[in-house]
Amino acid sequence: MSYDADVIVIGAGLAGLAATAELVDAGRKVILLDQEPEQSIGGQAHWSFGGLFFVDSPEQRRLRIKDSHALALQDWMGTAAFDREEDHWPRKWAEAYVNFAAGEKRSWLYQQGVRFFPVVGWAERGGYDANGHGNSVPRFHITWGTGPGLVAPFERRVREGVARGLVQLKFRHRVTGLSRSAGAVDTVTGEILEPSGIERGQASSREVTGAFELKAQAVIVTSGGIGGNHDLVRANWPERLGNPPEKMISGVPAHVDGKMLAIAEEAGAHLINRDRMWHYTEGIQNWNPIWENHGIRVLPGPSSLWLDARGKRLPVPLFPGFDTLGTLEHIMKTGYDYTWFVLDQKIIGKEFALSGSEQNPDLTGKSIKDVFIRARADVPGPVKAFMDHGVDFVVEKDLGSLVRGMNALTKEPLIDEAELRREIVSRDREVANPFTKDLQVMAIRGARNYLGDKLIRTASPHRILDPKAGPLIAVRLNILTRKTLGGLETDLSSRVLTEGGDPLEGVYAAGEAAGFGGGGVHGYRSLEGTFLGGCLFSGRTAGRAAAKATA
Repeated sequence: MSYDADVIVIGAGLAGLAATAELVDAGRKVILLDQEPEQSIGGQAHWSFGGLFFVDSPEQRRLRIKDSHALALQDWMGTAAFDREEDHWPRKWAEAYVNFAAGEKRSWLYQQGVRFFPVVGWAERGGYDANGHGNSVPRFHITWGTGPGLVAPFERRVREGVARGLVQLKFRHRVTGLSRSAGAVDTVTGEILEPSGIERGQASSREVTGAFELKAQAVIVTSGGIGGNHDLVRANWPERLGNPPEKMISGVPAHVDGKMLAIAEEAGAHLINRDRMWHYTEGIQNWNPIWENHGIRVLPGPSSLWLDARGKRLPVPLFPGFDTLGTLEHIMKTGYDYTWFVLDQKIIGKEFALSGSEQNPDLTGKSIKDVFIRARADVPGPVKAFMDHGVDFVVEKDLGSLVRGMNALTKEPLIDEAELRREIVSRDREVANPFTKDLQVMAIRGARNYLGDKLIRTASPHRILDPKAGPLIAVRLNILTRKTLGGLETDLSSRVLTEGGDPLEGVYAAGEAAGFGGGGVHGYRSLEGTFLGGCLFSGRTAGRAAAKATA
């Protein structure tokens, strides 16, 4: 039989680039397909903050963080809470990924020129017992150059493959079918879309100009998840998280639509854990959007007062940065799909970071000078832009004006000034005393015991109503769609499995399409910094396995 390539890779995001790079290293001929134009190469990884989960890294050791493989595995398993028969392969992938994160992951990336910001972040702190959800220690390593800095070495390796005649890049090729011409799945069919010169992330034309059919010995699906398809998000919304939100904003462009998952399923693939998903609760509408309904996530420190739509503090331990899905579950039970941060300028200047490469020009541009300028600023420039222009921000000198501004943003005037004042004053009294029963105040003091938080992520404890710390700020927080935690079931060689557990011959999957490995390596929840790493690990595994199978 005549093949067009040894392997066809569907999706030019980070997982697809990693798989293709490994295939090039093995001398295989590859066709890399993507429905978007070439300027969108790298997919969602390009827009990311570049956070990576490492265990016992040099950066951790320099900050006196004591981490270990055993502690990381304890945290992962406590967070994942695997409890289904179909969690067999996800659990195996989880064990393998923690081994990777505690082993060669950092050195493998370092050898390719990837470098890391020296301060390690502490995401998803949990706040439960030792065997529950959360990171026991800081593990969030920011790539120097953020998402683009992580994509770069893999794009470079792929383009070297193009120069060697091993890789064909076929953008604007939308896959519509997988089929067999012999025993294995070896045929990919689809539509050719008209050329598009739009900027990265913007909606591209869906005008069809032709059709294609390509054949290869193996196919790797790296097409991403469903976060841009709100109808599909709602259709798969888990009952445990209550009713799906009426309003959501998008952390990914609309082309992240999940359609390739259905195509693979139609070809015989087993799609599992489709009700497991990862959406953020600290979403704000982008004042300068790139795609429709574009949302940005606030990466908060622990000091903001977090209130529900009626102005009541969220329960312990739902503090900023502690438990994403626990907070989401609570919010959806309130009957409203938004919450509030109430804080002051001292807190926002120290504690607010914004997710995304474009929101962090200093780190993305690898500018040490700009990092120092940002650290010295009262409020970082990107955050100040949202304070000035963001529709979710209210900035006022006094609490009465703040409450009026908050109520003006919503359909119902739910915030009572007297009740909110009582909440803040009660909290402020606790700050003035070295002793406290307020667990959030304890958490703030605990965070400042870590040098990284004390330097750049946690404001010194103070009264929110202290005029010297003002002005006062309220931020309306929306549900922000992001990641699919379930996906195509795969074994440890990234081979896609059928419902009966047998390999779907010729088909592999990686990245978000595979639940970042196995069909759901994270289980119910993520420890953060594990999505990009999951793309890299599963993409590398798929590329190496497909290379071996097509030798």
